Amino acid sequence: MVLEYLWEWSMFALRWLHIVAAIAWIGSSFYFIALDLGLKKAKSAPAGVLGEEWQVHGGGFYHIQKYGVAPEHMPDDLVWFKWEAYTTWLSGFALLCLMYYAGAHLYLIDPTVMPLSTGGAIVISLIVLVAGWIVYDQLCKRLMEAGDTTVFIILFLFMVVVGFLLTHVFSGRGAFIHVGAMTATIMAANVAMVIIPNQRVVVADLIAGRRPDPKYGKIAKQRSLHNNYLTLPVIFFFLANHYPLATSTRFSWVIIAIVLVMGAVIRHYFNTKHATGRHLVWTWVVTVMLFLAMVALSTYPLVRSMPQEEAAGIPFDPMDAGMTALVASDAFPEAQNVILARCSMCHSRQPLWEGMVHPPLGVVLETDYDIAREASRIARQAVLSHAMPPGNVTGMTADERDAIGRWLRDG
Repeated sequence: MVLEYLWEWSMFALRWLHIVAAIAWIGSSFYFIALDLGLKKAKSAPAGVLGEEWQVHGGGFYHIQKYGVAPEHMPDDLVWFKWEAYTTWLSGFALLCLMYYAGAHLYLIDPTVMPLSTGGAIVISLIVLVAGWIVYDQLCKRLMEAGDTTVFIILFLFMVVVGFLLTHVFSGRGAFIHVGAMTATIMAANVAMVIIPNQRVVVADLIAGRRPDPKYGKIAKQRSLHNNYLTLPVIFFFLANHYPLATSTRFSWVIIAIVLVMGAVIRHYFNTKHATGRHLVWTWVVTVMLFLAMVALSTYPLVRSMPQEEAAGIPFDPMDAGMTALVASDAFPEAQNVILARCSMCHSRQPLWEGMVHPPLGVVLETDYDIAREASRIARQAVLSHAMPPGNVTGMTADERDAIGRWLRDG
């Protein structure tokens, strides 16, 4: 019992570290992109200064200058921004190991998608992380002169293809977390393998009295821009694992594609605002439309399974149905048997699943009242999506899911 509690608190501490490091990394990334885009031509500045900006914050004024390549001499104090990215990736990979590798049968593997062994699933996971970076890096190097738009389109297609393949290998949660992990690996590797090494070359040239080559700054800036546009999608991919309607539906790979576009559109709004001061209202209209498209895709299976006359009337919402009607439904006994057989070993007041000390999220499915009260969650987790049981470890069949769906509609 004590070990289980210590394990849970360890996971909590690691998540906290991961989030704090990510906030620091994302914050500095967003700040420097905004700063770079907002630079104005310096009226009187040292040689080599590309632009400057005055800022006010915390009761004081800041005068910031950016050199096109580097100053004439190495400054005495130079602040590097790297450990935020490294700590975020290392803590994230540790979470991937502790949750998705150690709990592969629950979170990573779904036998109805692909029957994998734990070892096989972990090997595929590591290949995705490493190969994702290699392919991305090679694309960037080969397309360096092709223009940002061309590069972004090709990278978008690459990530959509990876997302599509992963939804046919892992569980819904596993697929989304790996699209996010691959993206985060690309972003962290950009810092560790390109941006920081290029900056070190520039610093070494300054120390040696040589004039640095501008190409190193150009390459680093391109990778930094990619990180800027990938930040919002990667946050969505990680948060989505708490929302099965995004990860575990028939069109989850399409949702991955939509999120990549939506994140880029939002960043385009802010980057344009920082650079020109203009507010591109159309970007928010497009974002709302894309978000509604995701909602429609996630609810499509429910609408399609309704009788035609019901679909044309008041939309089904288990939260609006009285619990008495749900329990009195003729379809309730069959659905109840499925829930008790496939769900209640974890979702009980004293869980029977080994190592589990309390029901997940406090959801209890034992009595008629318990089950009726959680009808909305059951609809989202087991009918609209196949997120539960996790990894389908209890072997819920398609017919059993249909039985639950019939009860929710009839009730």
